[in-house]
Amino acid sequence: MFSHLPSLQLLLLNSNSFTVIRDDAFAGLFHLEYLFIEGNKIETISRNAFRGLRDLTHLSLANNHIKALPRDVFSDLDSLIELDLRGNKFECDCKAKWLYLWLKMTNSTVSDVLCIGPPEYQEKKLNDVTSFDYECTTTDFVVHQTLPYQSVSVDTFNSKNDVYVAIAQPSMENCMVLEWDHIEMNFRSYDNITGQSIVGCKAILIDDQVFVVVAQLFGGSHIYRYDESWTKFVKFQDIEVSRISKPNDIELFQIEDETFFVIADSSKAGLSTVYKWNSKGFYSYQSLHEWFRDTDAEFVDIDGKSHLILSSRSQVPIILQWNKSSKKFVPHSDIPNMEDVLAVKSFRMQNSLYLSLTRFIGDSRVMRWNNKQFVEIQALPSRGAMTLQPFSFKENHYLALGSDYTFSQIYQWDKEKQLFKKFKEIYVQAPRSFTAVSTDRRDFFFASSFKGKTKIFEHIVVDLSL
Repeated sequence: MFSHLPSLQLLLLNSNSFTVIRDDAFAGLFHLEYLFIEGNKIETISRNAFRGLRDLTHLSLANNHIKALPRDVFSDLDSLIELDLRGNKFECDCKAKWLYLWLKMTNSTVSDVLCIGPPEYQEKKLNDVTSFDYECTTTDFVVHQTLPYQSVSVDTFNSKNDVYVAIAQPSMENCMVLEWDHIEMNFRSYDNITGQSIVGCKAILIDDQVFVVVAQLFGGSHIYRYDESWTKFVKFQDIEVSRISKPNDIELFQIEDETFFVIADSSKAGLSTVYKWNSKGFYSYQSLHEWFRDTDAEFVDIDGKSHLILSSRSQVPIILQWNKSSKKFVPHSDIPNMEDVLAVKSFRMQNSLYLSLTRFIGDSRVMRWNNKQFVEIQALPSRGAMTLQPFSFKENHYLALGSDYTFSQIYQWDKEKQLFKKFKEIYVQAPRSFTAVSTDRRDFFFASSFKGKTKIFEHIVVDLSL
């Protein structure tokens, strides 16, 4: 448009009816020093509108209809001394964050930038906005990888600076061990432990050894150990078949530097049993109670004391406390009015202890410890739910509620309201577990599927100011 006027130094485009300034609108005006585009109806300015104007010293966009400017729109204006943005009403939201930061850094003289919104900043100056950092980022979950097989549980462990994941696959009769590939940036197959109707794979790290407890519905349960010379997991020992007949959950914990795990048994004939490491192997240490068809065991530290919470199809969750003198778990209390709880998970936020209680029928619950008992703070509709899993990435706290009947729901903790709010729906067929895994400064969570493909979601931070 102006390419035949390369020596032009002053350009006035005042009081016209321009509504848009497009990319390279002033191409060829290499020596332009003064550009006045005042009193028009400009609403949109393209990001590269002023490209090439390296000699421009004065720019006026006064008295237009500009509500937002694209990021770095002034980046080519190396000589800019004065910028006039008066008479425009800016939306001082996240899209203005870059301008707010630029105003603080530029050596140019800039007129006041007045806000028309959001309501709390109306008629204020952009310089006075204070909440950009917190409000201008959000998070999201995006599918990173889909694994072409079904699974019921996922466990993660670190060994020699690498991150691994053990996945129980009943239909394929495998415990698949995956490794994070630092070059390909995905999870790849590392080893495969075969078995019969595997329902759980739990990694235990003791000194430099890596064990995996493999819980099976048939043929007994076993423990495998990683063998450096074979570079694979080899069978280390059996777990007494007589005690465990229908394992449903494996929970690992430590008390006074001793390593234990408990297997929750969901058959009437079975006994939920605690096993202890004795430097040579794991042996059965304590049977917890009979005839209760336990579906889940959760180890939790309550006020400095060790506890196990057992969930069961036949009664409300019971709380066992570790007795320091007998060195056994003894019945302590229960969680009243909470029938049909499939699983209890514990988590901490802002120094408070919480429980999430999964219920297939009725509402699942979130409870908080008040130094005397657990009190309900929220009910979540959860018909068809088999898992309600808490997980956190830095300061972001979530609950993943898996459903067999509809979309699974991710909730995010709202600090102000002190409640979980709906955040995102994800589709996973018959989800059975959600597991957080972090590696290479990236955060993932695995969603196991009993009837479809296992999905790996990445937790990403989204900058709303871009």
